[in-house]
Amino acid sequence: MTTAEEHKSGGVGKDLVVYFCILALAGFQFVIAYQNIDASQMLVRMMIVAIVEAGLALLFFMHLWAENRGLLWFVVVFTVFVLLAMQYGWTDSFRLSGGVPWAK
Repeated sequence: MTTAEEHKSGGVGKDLVVYFCILALAGFQFVIAYQNIDASQMLVRMMIVAIVEAGLALLFFMHLWAENRGLLWFVVVFTVFVLLAMQYGWTDSFRLSGGVPWAK
């Protein structure tokens, strides 16, 4: 574990830079929302911007950037694993509406 004294404080300037980057990304999402594009293209663009925005917030505001790289890779791998496990379960949810195919 690291203590608060070991972390170098970047001051308020670093906080403001990250804040304004997240604010700019939110404004960019607003611009994307008013473009005349297909829904699938809009979804992909919004997801990319949201992932970048969430990654910046995680790295900076949760201090993952200052932690050792092992913890950072654990969080990334675990998150990807959970998202893939959730994707695996979606096909099972269709059985609720139509029942199992072999029961008919």
